[in-house]
Amino acid sequence: MQVVKNKDGVPGLRERKKQATRAALAEAAVRLAAEHGAENVTVEAISSAAGVSARTFFNYFDSHDDAFLMVDPAVGERVRRAVREAPAALPVLDVLREAFAAELADVEERHEIWSLRAKVFQRSPYLLVRGLGAHMAEEQELAAAVAERLGGGPDEPVGLYPRLVAAVATTAIRASIEDWVQRTPDVAFIDVFRDAFEHLGSGLVAPAADSPDA
Repeated sequence: MQVVKNKDGVPGLRERKKQATRAALAEAAVRLAAEHGAENVTVEAISSAAGVSARTFFNYFDSHDDAFLMVDPAVGERVRRAVREAPAALPVLDVLREAFAAELADVEERHEIWSLRAKVFQRSPYLLVRGLGAHMAEEQELAAAVAERLGGGPDEPVGLYPRLVAAVATTAIRASIEDWVQRTPDVAFIDVFRDAFEHLGSGLVAPAADSPDA
């Protein structure tokens, strides 16, 4: 999916409206699932709660279950572009950290939704499996972008290092969100997120016993 941007590199009005509609559908799906159970929520109910038609729903999601995953392919595309286009002198982990930080800027305002999503997944484990599949597909594409950044050709096999980098970066995001959701709301997500990447950068040295991260 090509994201249309203006001359300043910011998504245009049409693209922002599409992003807002997708977010509204995902939020409606999670809220309804938290109340009734994902298995009992219909596409029609999600669409109605978001103020769009059921036909519009399928412009954004391939299936009913995809709405609960909160995985936006456009985000992955922007992160991969950032990885490919960042200055060559920057360490790849730093590039990934800043690219993901830009995409996760609104997480702070969605603490309730992420908390509800965790509860929905606890009640409906099959969504965890589906979510894992979606994230693995994104991770493989990210690994390919990392490999390209490091000089690999588009037709060459992706090596171990790019796979590891993509895997640890995406795992750090998941762990950051899970940790942040469980802590008090006055803990800023961006601080948890950056702490996670600091741990990665340090080689995952164990924190001191009195550290909040211990």
